Amino acid sequence: MKVLKLATAGSVDDGKSTLIGRLLYDTKSLTTDKLEAIEKTSKQRGYDYLDFSLATDGLVAEREQGITIDVAHIYFSTATKSYIIADTPGHVEYTRNMVTGASTSQAAIILIDARKGVIEQTYRHFFINNMLRVKDVIVAINKMDLVDYSEETFNSIKADFEELMSKRDYQEQKITFIPVSALKGDNVVNKSDAMSWYEGQTLLQHLEELDLKDIYNTGTPRFPVQYVIRPKTDDFHDFRGFAGKVYGGELSVGDEVVALPSQTRSRIKEIYFHNQKFQTASRRSSVTITLEDEINVSRGDMLVKVGDLPTIDKQFTATVSWMDSDKLTLGKKYVVQHGVNKVLAKVDKIHHKISPDYSGIDTDVDGLGMNDIAQVSFKLNKPIFYDKFKDHRTNGSFILIDSQTNSTVGAGFIG
Repeated sequence: MKVLKLATAGSVDDGKSTLIGRLLYDTKSLTTDKLEAIEKTSKQRGYDYLDFSLATDGLVAEREQGITIDVAHIYFSTATKSYIIADTPGHVEYTRNMVTGASTSQAAIILIDARKGVIEQTYRHFFINNMLRVKDVIVAINKMDLVDYSEETFNSIKADFEELMSKRDYQEQKITFIPVSALKGDNVVNKSDAMSWYEGQTLLQHLEELDLKDIYNTGTPRFPVQYVIRPKTDDFHDFRGFAGKVYGGELSVGDEVVALPSQTRSRIKEIYFHNQKFQTASRRSSVTITLEDEINVSRGDMLVKVGDLPTIDKQFTATVSWMDSDKLTLGKKYVVQHGVNKVLAKVDKIHHKISPDYSGIDTDVDGLGMNDIAQVSFKLNKPIFYDKFKDHRTNGSFILIDSQTNSTVGAGFIG
């Protein structure tokens, strides 16, 4: 079954958790005991409705405050597709959590409270989805029941958001506007009778009809080698396969490939998935590849098609989202994990800090604090094989690790 990774974003109390809870409820994805717990807690709080946000707010602090703090991942399925939803927090101080939640998503839902319209946090959430090259963004204008399902209010917010869209640098992004009431269930799974003026799809209908091929950030195929398989049994005494995952495109038997960093050439001889042979390894498939020639390939190396080489360099410039309480400073050293490769890196230059509300840049920067986003250059102790993030989401991204604490302190997107 096809899997769609989806991120939600919105300001505090815009109804993200309620929307996801409504999706789960209307698709009959809630277990009986979970539904009973929601009914019980809703009654205890004196509500005359079911509080669907209780289906997703997992931390005690979240349930007590009625807000989302950490990224929660919710899983549900329909007859045609499986979904993984990253429910990200709306607070400014949790911007880093939204970056991590959206970084692996193929589509996103940005919620807007119909009473408040486009606000500063809307700018931030759109900026992050644009920066992360999320191809399909649904702008769900929520709480339409609280503005009497007004078409005029919907159109006014849509116009404000379209003005914001003019600031983006990723023009391939598709934006869809849907008026909803997560609490009442209008246009979430079922069509609303209260908004006859809206002729578009419900939220679930839109998600169901998304063609995953259209929302992948396609690029040239990259095959980072995670493991070299040498069984050395009687039946497979001479077998030497390279296990990994195909990113960005397809690889087929007979393709001429280059092994990096040695730049030795060979051709793909066989492609295995478990004990089955295939002619082609599709995008995002985990396979084992054998080559026609006995060339030196190790974990951390990369197989790419001849003529489609990535950049091979010991330095790069990237947009960095900083996630640690200790500041990133000039000259400090970190471990860059790029795919399966780990290399030592030094901060060479902090060019400028970026305001995710589209208010501009700050060039007077001596370090980055938590939740800051900036353009930073690094020098590495050995080359890596990378693409620009806009061309290849997987091979153009990395994480920064503090070598002293082994903590992930930042995420980067190569420009």
